[in-house]
Amino acid sequence: MRSLNVATIRRDFPVLEEKGIIYLDNACMTLRPKQVIDAIKWYYENNCACSGRSLHKLSEELNESIALARETIKKFFNAHNYELIFTKNTTEAINTVAFGMEFKRGTKIITSDREHNSNLVPWLALQSAGVKHFAVPSAENFEFDLESLHKMLDNNVKLVSVVHISNIDGYRLPAEEIIKLSHDFGAKVLIDGAQSAGHIKVDLKKLDPDFFTVSAHKACGPIIGCLFVKKELVDELKPLIYGGGTVSNTTLNSFELINDYRKFEAGLQDYAGIIGFGEACNYLKKVGMKNIEKHEKVLTAKLVKAFANIDNVKLVGMHNPKKCSGIVSFNIEGLASHDVALMLDEARNIAVRSGKHCAHAWFNKNRLPGCVRASYYLYNSLGEINALVEEVSKIAEIAENIKK
Repeated sequence: MRSLNVATIRRDFPVLEEKGIIYLDNACMTLRPKQVIDAIKWYYENNCACSGRSLHKLSEELNESIALARETIKKFFNAHNYELIFTKNTTEAINTVAFGMEFKRGTKIITSDREHNSNLVPWLALQSAGVKHFAVPSAENFEFDLESLHKMLDNNVKLVSVVHISNIDGYRLPAEEIIKLSHDFGAKVLIDGAQSAGHIKVDLKKLDPDFFTVSAHKACGPIIGCLFVKKELVDELKPLIYGGGTVSNTTLNSFELINDYRKFEAGLQDYAGIIGFGEACNYLKKVGMKNIEKHEKVLTAKLVKAFANIDNVKLVGMHNPKKCSGIVSFNIEGLASHDVALMLDEARNIAVRSGKHCAHAWFNKNRLPGCVRASYYLYNSLGEINALVEEVSKIAEIAENIKK
């Protein structure tokens, strides 16, 4: 494992030089390296054909590029025992499972209490069909409570669906233990990897979830999603969308679905996005996932320690650098989170996110109106973290003077 050469990496990201921005909104959307941008441009400038339909040379060339990208992505996640389904985003991937599985009335679904709306609302929507949703309450220190999950599990639980790394505070849930415990009770497990893919090394063969979702745009890729499904479960899952490319034959009264990833990829796909994400996986592999994870932990420790020394800055959620990565959330007493975010942007071109971060249920449960979220990645430097701390200190001082 080696330290990242951040200065060299930053040269791969054109927007950093063009905009002069301190970009700390990576939990929402990461920047793209020029290698990924060039891969996307290749499709639009040199091909622009349709995959899987025509027999001409452009189509055959694209078929090969898509197949290579699919294989590259599967290798990156060590997912050879899974079908890889391309989706619009993680939200669509989770909905594909939610409305593709057969849930009988009285079936139980368990999540954590810190889920993004995309891994909460679909399960709440199923309550109208008699499905029961339960959320594992966090421990007092905001950790996932495995003992509470154990008490909730029984033979009526069909699915446990939890986030891998929380978009609230960067807390990494004990996914391995959750999966093993759930499987012991016969429940399937979906892991929402939107914040983990591209930030930590994810080995699906070792992790062993039944379903795993990815947002490419949070991992140096284009705006597409991935759903990994264990091959033996493809039979049990119905498509969310039906249409061209999903069937082997139709009559005016019937259709025959193709029983692999193709039955979930209706219509023309985002070919440039698929090729771009393949290149993003190549880029991240070259940098090294262990190196990225180590770098984020260094920045986390630096930021947590610095904020702890500013009197009226309050850290939000879990903030143990050993158990969190990539995100530190905070509030400044006396100021709304949106005001703080705007002040950081205006004062020093620091881009952060403010609000409830699509995790309204957690904020409502903890009676918080929102928070400021700083999320960083492989191209963020210690100097940028120091700049954030300096500006937050100034804003905190202003807020303290207002109170007086």
